[in-house]
Amino acid sequence: MKILYLTAGAAGMYCGSCLRDNALAAELMRQGHDVILLPLYTPTLTDEANVSHSQVFFGGISVYLEQHSRLFRKTPAWMDRLWDSGFALRLAAQRSIAIDPGQLGEMTISMLKGETGYQRKEVAKLLDWMRQQDTPDVVTLQNSMLIALAGPIRKTLNRPVVCTLQGEDLFLNNLHEPYRSQALALIRENIAHVDAFISVSEFYADAMSEMLSIPRAKIHVVPLGISFDGFAANGQRQTEQFIVGYFGRIAPEKGLHLLAEAYKLFRERSDVNNTRLEAAGWIGPEGRAYLKKIEEQLKAWGLADEFHYHGTLSRQGKLDFLRRLTVFSMPATYAEPKGMTLLEAMAAGVPVIQPRHGSFPEIIERTSGGILVEPNDAGSLAAGIHSLYQNIELAADLGRRGAAGVRRHYGVTGEAERAVEVFSRLI
Repeated sequence: MKILYLTAGAAGMYCGSCLRDNALAAELMRQGHDVILLPLYTPTLTDEANVSHSQVFFGGISVYLEQHSRLFRKTPAWMDRLWDSGFALRLAAQRSIAIDPGQLGEMTISMLKGETGYQRKEVAKLLDWMRQQDTPDVVTLQNSMLIALAGPIRKTLNRPVVCTLQGEDLFLNNLHEPYRSQALALIRENIAHVDAFISVSEFYADAMSEMLSIPRAKIHVVPLGISFDGFAANGQRQTEQFIVGYFGRIAPEKGLHLLAEAYKLFRERSDVNNTRLEAAGWIGPEGRAYLKKIEEQLKAWGLADEFHYHGTLSRQGKLDFLRRLTVFSMPATYAEPKGMTLLEAMAAGVPVIQPRHGSFPEIIERTSGGILVEPNDAGSLAAGIHSLYQNIELAADLGRRGAAGVRRHYGVTGEAERAVEVFSRLI
């Protein structure tokens, strides 16, 4: 099967959607399918071998210039190549520009207008490139923020278009009004041009069906899958210390501050000693002040010596980090649709403690790899951590069960096979 997959780069940020798309494309290729993973905005960043196409469409610099100046909406292609080059885009991505949906309202609306928006020239470039390639069997879009491309692509290629749903609600809900309402209306107008939607979890299929008014029967659930290369699921503790770990983007919505507060409450219990709180993950400019505030709070509690932030990690660094942990928690304050780092922790044999919302309940129910606590409740999270501190045998058993369960239900091989099933029905 020939598949064209449009994925949106996130500048210099490790993005769960980019990681997911790259792993899925690589596995589809391994299974013998002809896949082009075509980046938009910027090159993609991944901690595995990057299989994306070298050319980037809707270059982030062009999109910005066309949004703010009429002049750049009419510049010739040879001139656009100056700022659409890989060098220019990589240089821009290195600045780690903060992505604030509250400030991107006008650009979001323009992009969702597609052929009638300020970036119409970029749509034309993409369609011209598609006409020059072998026609794919199916085209898939990374998320509903790209849905304005569905109609033009179907008209140009006469092929089915699939749209993945994998976390864009967080961006949409943070748009200021009237942009949020306008964005939702524009997405709904384009739903008819999409032949099928793929959701990464049952929870998110239901949530986005309601939010975007997508007929539920049009959404197919293809659970997230990860590659297990390098993961050793022995479930054995690597240290006598009880280490509570966090891995994910350093941002308020991912809940590191909540875990820090829970750790403080956990440490106040009289039977607790020889413990640490360790964190790792990508951090942007807006996250540095957030992390500093957490560090200052831990210092005020007398726990500064028990906390360490390991920074942004390579894949091997991530594997080594997870092996050290006794328990894992990423207590997202919103209803997280994916939970990729949760799957990675379980793949390493680490039991997880997660809030009872979003995709977390279905993941833990399928894998039996952890326990659920009340959302946005540091006391409940502290009690969950303490319960496994008191029962190390249970923690080890949850780690073993999670490692087996995640391999049974959340491998990238199965994800690719299920995606192909959806594509085949459309073809």
